[in-house]
Amino acid sequence: QVQLVESGGGLVQTGGSLRLSCAASGRIFPSYAMTWFRQGPGKEREFVAGIAWGGGPKYYSDSVKGRLTISRNNANHTLYMQMNNMKPEDTAVYYCAARNSIVVVRSTGDYAYWGQGTQVTVSS
Repeated sequence: QVQLVESGGGLVQTGGSLRLSCAASGRIFPSYAMTWFRQGPGKEREFVAGIAWGGGPKYYSDSVKGRLTISRNNANHTLYMQMNNMKPEDTAVYYCAARNSIVVVRSTGDYAYWGQGTQVTVSS
């Protein structure tokens, strides 16, 4: 089993920054893909960024490329997302997710493990 706990959400003004964290515990292996999704008001949950737990390429949605950076610290089993130059359309609940595969995919149905989510609100 894998447990994921997000933190770091909050209220920020347009152009501001936040750093989200996802603490992972349980049987996390280097082959696990780790991903951030988000769900805005009245919208479906969507892929934001992903990385294999053991490292490798990073993947981003077009809407966040250049503003958000995903990273991980294997020593303390934590996944991060640095969010810069934030926009009101970034307002959403952000979820950390994991799957037992090295391949990062963008479909929510392919992830077995989810955190509870952390709210991010960007004011205009």
